[in-house]
Amino acid sequence: MPGFELFGDKERKELNDVLDNGVLMRYGFDGMRNGHWKAKELESTLESKLQVKHAQLVSSGTAAVSVALASAGIGSGDEVIMPTFTFVASFEAIMMLGAIPVLVDIDDTLTLDPKAVEAAITSKTKAIMPVHMCGSMANMDALMALCKKHNLIVIEDSSQATGATYKGKPLGSIGDLGCLSLDFVKIITAGEGGAVLTNNETYYTHADHYSDHGHDHKGNDRGAETHPFLGYNFRISELHAAVGLAQLRRLDEFVTIQKKNYNILREALSAIPELTFRTVPEGGEESYSFLSFFLSDLETSRKASIALKEAGVDGCFHYYDNSWHYIRKWDHLKNLKTLYPVSIEVKNGLEYLQTKTFEQSDHYIGRNISCLIKLSWTEEEVIERAQLMVKAISSVL
Repeated sequence: MPGFELFGDKERKELNDVLDNGVLMRYGFDGMRNGHWKAKELESTLESKLQVKHAQLVSSGTAAVSVALASAGIGSGDEVIMPTFTFVASFEAIMMLGAIPVLVDIDDTLTLDPKAVEAAITSKTKAIMPVHMCGSMANMDALMALCKKHNLIVIEDSSQATGATYKGKPLGSIGDLGCLSLDFVKIITAGEGGAVLTNNETYYTHADHYSDHGHDHKGNDRGAETHPFLGYNFRISELHAAVGLAQLRRLDEFVTIQKKNYNILREALSAIPELTFRTVPEGGEESYSFLSFFLSDLETSRKASIALKEAGVDGCFHYYDNSWHYIRKWDHLKNLKTLYPVSIEVKNGLEYLQTKTFEQSDHYIGRNISCLIKLSWTEEEVIERAQLMVKAISSVL
């Protein structure tokens, strides 16, 4: 991770195909494009690779979450349960529709704690959104059972875990809807882009229309299409889709490389008795894009993080002090710093963040370090990195 590390002739071929053809928009211009439809081909390949009936490409992973929510009819005043450890896009996408992000604790999987989820369910809860962070997954059996019990929608965000599986099913294919990011730092990248995945015909039709101004996409005359409902512009371009198509065809190659590098590092770190690894739910297999582990306490982890940087080991993140991925420093959310007035439902719905504490999340994130696994390392570089990591971490214990 990320896929751009191994850009090459396959990506250039698909890009040049679009440029030679001259049609950069995914819809229309049928006569000019001579049968070239990169977005359609990428959607079809996603459906096959990730074992879903429908894939709808959009402009970003953030857009994918908003489109997925809208497709399921979730909006003003509805509550969506999400984890404290994710990316800011998760709550941004929810709030864009006037819905309310309800943050709850994570557990030692670094994803949603099912017990915390159940405790947060109210009469306004419409969906649960597990975010499969750093290459691994939430306990999907437990979350799916909760949603069945309470008649809730499951929207998986597997943006950081494309290529991972849970009990043989690709992440993103298990819930009612799945969301992918194809941005520049993901395991497969289109530069910018995202996708909504679903087996639900109605949700797919909604996503297809909503992401393109409400166009119904019937017939072959775009100007004659009707608009069954309002939509917005979340389209992906053919250029982005072309890069994503080449990268998706290489997903197995990327996961194999990551797993090899991951295992070398994990075996070396296993020699440190004070270090434990994140829990992967039974039946789960990571995408191996990160190696995540815990040390004994917050201060030890902070010291280890500094020692790793000083040793020249880049790409190791102590998210407790990170302003992008953890609730602790999301002051712009807590204080509702927006360019425009938010609805009274959202304003009232987020008041809980003024006093809410997340001791369980602090316990896990404070002790966690997650290290990026690169695709471009040689085996010698990985072995050297493993030795540096062991030495740096051991020096603070």
